[in-house]
Amino acid sequence: MNDTPESLSSARTLWELLDRRARLTPGRPLFLQGGRAITCAGFRDRAERVAAGLHALGVRAGTVVAWQLPTRIETALLSFALARLGAVQSPLIPHLRDREAGFALRESGAEYVAVPGVWRGHDHTEMVRRLGAKGVFEAYHDLPEGDPSVLPEPPADGTAVRWIYWTSGTTSAPKGVLHTDRSLIAGGSCLAHALRPTPADVGSIAFPYAHIGGPDYTVMLLLYGFPALLLEQFALPQSLAEYRAHGVTVAGGSTAFYSMFLAEQRKRPGTPVVPTLRLLAGGGAPKPPELYYAVTREMGVRLLHGYGMTEVPMITMGSPDDTDEQLATTEGRPPAGTEIRVVDGEIRLRGEAVCRGCLDPAQTAEAFDEEGFLRTGDLGHLTGSGHLVLTGRLKDVIIRKGENISAREIEDLLHRHPAVGDVAVIGLPDAERGELVCAVVERAPGIEPPSLEELVTFLRAEGLSVHKLPERLEVADALPRGRTLRKVLKYELRERYGGTTAGRCGYSGTVK
Repeated sequence: MNDTPESLSSARTLWELLDRRARLTPGRPLFLQGGRAITCAGFRDRAERVAAGLHALGVRAGTVVAWQLPTRIETALLSFALARLGAVQSPLIPHLRDREAGFALRESGAEYVAVPGVWRGHDHTEMVRRLGAKGVFEAYHDLPEGDPSVLPEPPADGTAVRWIYWTSGTTSAPKGVLHTDRSLIAGGSCLAHALRPTPADVGSIAFPYAHIGGPDYTVMLLLYGFPALLLEQFALPQSLAEYRAHGVTVAGGSTAFYSMFLAEQRKRPGTPVVPTLRLLAGGGAPKPPELYYAVTREMGVRLLHGYGMTEVPMITMGSPDDTDEQLATTEGRPPAGTEIRVVDGEIRLRGEAVCRGCLDPAQTAEAFDEEGFLRTGDLGHLTGSGHLVLTGRLKDVIIRKGENISAREIEDLLHRHPAVGDVAVIGLPDAERGELVCAVVERAPGIEPPSLEELVTFLRAEGLSVHKLPERLEVADALPRGRTLRKVLKYELRERYGGTTAGRCGYSGTVK
């Protein structure tokens, strides 16, 4: 067979993509976990048996099935079995609890719910039953199986909505985002063609498979025919043994993952933390330029960062052809077929990878402009080479005395300070200024935290405009983070510090 990654990306459905990969390289591993491995053909064949088992339970094309499962081979099998049937899937991140999980189950109208039973001390079965879920079954070790000969033909329409992904819902009710097989394949193709993996690579999925990155990454595996290590829980240094045992060459997930690998590397300078590792890649959160240079300098690996969201799983991605400057300061370029338009500083998108809207029609109307471009809420600009530079979010702009200030710009500069482990810059209410600039600094291990005066002096030396200088400093042992890609939860910081009049170091008095 002469299939290429480019030709495989034209598959109409995820099941068709899996079937073509299984025929092309039947004996090649697809997923690795602990001492287990499953080949491309073995995965397809068992997923079809699971589809038959689900069919016997009553799952049909169009049936809404929610699943709240950790990152396991069984989870991927269940998901592809549902894709084989043409069911509508509603993946839920495993650590969602009553409020968000209950909202998603009600709004999606899920007719069946797959859970892991008791996982990491939480009884998911009891929770979803308490929430009134129907058709509850456990799918951690065992999956329903049956005779595939009873199955109807696989779905052929890849443009039908068959996926409901949920935004984090950190500040309001979760938002159900509608995807098709084709939009997920398009997003995964962008990731794959930018990273250019080879069959000799070994990837890793260390984030929840229920995240939009789950199918994104799996599409890449199927296009290029290489396996990935699955981790139920990512923690360093505990997970390093798995990375080393399986010879992982491509790792990452988000900015926090890079920082964790770098911290491990610094424990033993000069000795590769994972000897086979050649590339860190990911997205989902801003990447400070200084982190890029530290990773490449100290770990000796490439770092390719990208930009995506639940509504568009992959928008841009760094490429091996990019310069260090482009990789450090941009989010890469969009693939062919993705249109990026910048309107009043806001990035707007149109293309096959863009979701088909939201479960709530009112949210759909709000999300798209009159020409069908998705409003991302992110601020940025395109360079002359077509690379995208993110400068912040519409909701992350601090308005001080009528002047817009980008929190991202200040954060990138503060990351260069040796006493700053991590940092988040937020705006806090202020009667005189409207908002004041507050830097929340995470302690660097073994180093005394800086004073506000030291940070202001440092930022002045870096050339930051006077009106952007922080007026308040808070020092935290750890910044609050989400559990999926470990993004900093700025709303928690605003709630924590917004009701007080001064931080530990007070106001500097340097900005009037």
